[in-house]
Amino acid sequence: MLSRLHRCVQSSYTSLSRDLLHMAPDPHRPVETAIRTKLGDSLKPEYLEVHNESHMHAVPPGSESHFRVLVVSPQFEGLSLIQRHRLVNEALKVELSTCVHALAIQAKTPAQWGSNPTLAKSPPCMGGSKGDHTVEEKLKSGRE
Repeated sequence: MLSRLHRCVQSSYTSLSRDLLHMAPDPHRPVETAIRTKLGDSLKPEYLEVHNESHMHAVPPGSESHFRVLVVSPQFEGLSLIQRHRLVNEALKVELSTCVHALAIQAKTPAQWGSNPTLAKSPPCMGGSKGDHTVEEKLKSGRE
């Protein structure tokens, strides 16, 4: 578990060093910053929102494991929703295979965004670990 997290953070910092012009990096949020940078580089969005929703789940404070993204890109023109999601997933394949547990995606064309400029809200977490009173112990031991 620790080596997996280390790979994700290392990859995130590598991504940060490639392009610091998108935004000032926050050293306390390497995964969120990597997501923002990679989606910006690969999809050239007209609008991008990246929300860390980890605090809504049974994870330690400061976690970067649950995200919601809104990507508005001309590259989505003529693509089905599944094709758009595949582009986002491809851009974030390292994070999705290492440290990001959940990713909610809204992928819109500029015309779709123009007619409905809203970000959907995530439902409350109903996850199994909320009812598991041993979750703290599992997180410490790296079994969850």
